[in-house]
Formats: sequence, structure tokens, C-alpha cells
Amino acid sequence: MFVIGDRVVYPMHGAGIIETIEKIKLLGEIMDYYVMKIEYKDMKVKIPVKKAEDLNLRCLSTLEAIEKAFIEASAKEFENYPNWNTRYRVNIEKIKDGRVENLTEVISMLHALDCEKGLSTGEKQLLNNSKEILASEIKMIENNEFKEALEIVNKFIG
Repeated sequence: MFVIGDRVVYPMHGAGIIETIEKIKLLGEIMDYYVMKIEYKDMKVKIPVKKAEDLNLRCLSTLEAIEKAFIEASAKEFENYPNWNTRYRVNIEKIKDGRVENLTEVISMLHALDCEKGLSTGEKQLLNNSKEILASEIKMIENNEFKEALEIVNKFIG
């Protein structure tokens, strides 16, 4: 369980801070919700405390772990999918998993494909969103500006 002030990552959204825990009545049931501020998007999200684990809410990683994940991802043979649509769905599931290793793998693979033959519009958007999610985490780890964190992501990509 997280507490107010914890810095966490919410897959598909990015890193933020648990600002408060609210009790909300929904369909006659009172449940606790984390209220998380995702600074880089200037957005607040409410996450049911009971579902936080299922939604893969996690603590921040370290810059060293992120760099190591990129090194491992760049050495990996990427699966050849029959079409971009299948690859897109697989990548969405990897991002939802919440693990840094999967996020860096998606970024590395999409970047390599973009350099090699280009990406569909949906995959370009997915690549940009993935970079932003990771940059939001790096921003919180390093306490720097979002633009600087995005530059770190691009440096790790190579």
C-alpha cells in the first residue's frame, strides 16, 4: 500500500505523486482511492486502492535500472509480427504491465523500426507516449525538467 507523498508510476499515464487518499461512494460502496498528480500532463487520476496492484501501480525505478533495461533491450532480437496492428496490441500490453524492462523494450523496438522502415501513425504516437511515460519517471528520479528527462531517454535509445 502506498501513502501520501509516495512517488509512483501508473502505466499508460506516467509518474506522479500520491497527493491524498479519498473515500468515494460508488454504486453504494465506499472505497479508498489514491489521488495521484501526474505533473508532466498537469493531470490528476483516481486509482482504487484495492486495484492498485492489478493496475501495476509501482514505485519509481532508478536511473541505473532504466539504463540497464535499455542495454538489454537493444541486445534483444525483436519478434517479427505479421502486421503493425498485432505489434501495436502486444506493445500496449507490455506497457500496461508496468515493468521498466517492457517499456524500454517497446521504445527500443519502435525506434529501431522507425529508423528502418517507418511506423504507422498509431505506432509513432505509441512511441512518443512511451518516451513521455519513461521521461516522467526520470524527471522524478533526477528532479529535473521534463525536457531534460526526455533528452536522457533519447540518449539511452542511442
